[in-house]
Amino acid sequence: MIFSSLLFIFRFLPAFLTIYLLVPDRHRNLVLFVGSLVFYAWGEPIYISLMLFSTFFDYGNGLLLEYARKHEMTGLAKMVLTGSILVNLSLLAIFKYSGTLPLPVGISFYTFQTMSYTIDVYRGEVPVQRSLSAFGAYVSMFPQLIAGPIVRYRDVSAELSHRTLGFRDGYEGIGRFCTGLGKKVLLANQIGLLWESVQQMPAGKMSMLTAWLGSLAFALQLYFDFSGYSDMAIGMAQMLGFHLQENFAYPYRSRSITEFWRRWHISLGQWFREYVYIPLGGNRKGLLLQIRNILIVWALTGIWHGKGLNFLVWGLYFGILLILEKCFLLKWLSNLPSVFGHLYTMMAVLFGMTVFALDNLSEGIHRIAVLLGGTKVLWDAEAAWLLSGYGILLTAGIFGAAGLGRKLAKYPVVWMLSFFLSVAYLVDAAYNPFLYFRF
Repeated sequence: MIFSSLLFIFRFLPAFLTIYLLVPDRHRNLVLFVGSLVFYAWGEPIYISLMLFSTFFDYGNGLLLEYARKHEMTGLAKMVLTGSILVNLSLLAIFKYSGTLPLPVGISFYTFQTMSYTIDVYRGEVPVQRSLSAFGAYVSMFPQLIAGPIVRYRDVSAELSHRTLGFRDGYEGIGRFCTGLGKKVLLANQIGLLWESVQQMPAGKMSMLTAWLGSLAFALQLYFDFSGYSDMAIGMAQMLGFHLQENFAYPYRSRSITEFWRRWHISLGQWFREYVYIPLGGNRKGLLLQIRNILIVWALTGIWHGKGLNFLVWGLYFGILLILEKCFLLKWLSNLPSVFGHLYTMMAVLFGMTVFALDNLSEGIHRIAVLLGGTKVLWDAEAAWLLSGYGILLTAGIFGAAGLGRKLAKYPVVWMLSFFLSVAYLVDAAYNPFLYFRF
């Protein structure tokens, strides 16, 4: 069950919200926990046991860590933390990288969440959660279960214990959900049809313009698909009394790759910074070790997205660009007009997206060669047809991704229009993918 489905919009969500609003405050975590399990089991009942194991396992680890800290048993605390990390990463590796089992939806997200909880309890940065229903609600919270944002326990611990449901939060949450639904259905799905057309063409038989249209289409589809789901997640969480962090901040407005990654999938970047980059030493031990730490983080970021070699190359590609920017490139860009920074950033991102999009690394590299002019055909009838059919949609996508219409999202009439047009499309839609399900 995905958010942009009629089943979710008109059956599951209204039924869940009705029960959630009617029960007393003290039972809402339990309702959220059970409701999230139902949501998850709807599509993958066999893997509900995996989520329950992660929940009970790290709930128990939290209690053990508190006991060890209270009795000053440092050895036990280290053993519990090490065991938690190893078990969580092993489960993630088995299901995500073995290639023998179907990938459980959301495992990359809830695994990182449970790990952050045990690490923070070990560090003494958060109190242990004694309520199993509250901890279960944190791990399985369906609004952000399948696509994030990745929620650290410290960010919602207070609201797990006490939250208020007010008219303003409900009103704003509905608006945010409708806006995200429109981004997903009206923009991502439509632009995705262009990418599907280009993706099926052999790189050696496409023109340079066709290759650029395809890469641009994928970049816009991925942005509206993922940010639309994040908007829906944040909106639904707000309806439930939770205030999740933003996950996107118009990354295509960036003037450097450093800025881009501060704006794209913000929660993932913060997770790696907090739990990998800083513990490795960050930038505190000299330039050479900082370069090592950046490469480790970005290799892991690539691997987190998938097992294909293209994901590792994609991660290292951006890691190298970030290193170059820290060493000298940012200084060069700061001395140039901002348009050059935007142009450099978008070209670098589109090259990276091309590798990311294609599981076959050699095909991705071949596509990049075409983007750079490695073909004698700059444009052809196919490119002209695609541009005539999708030119207006691409223009709308570019304006939307740049945030030029963001003020419109504040008006209820826009929310209503987005909702009704999305539903009208979904009634007969055959194409409604969600790209981040495979990550």
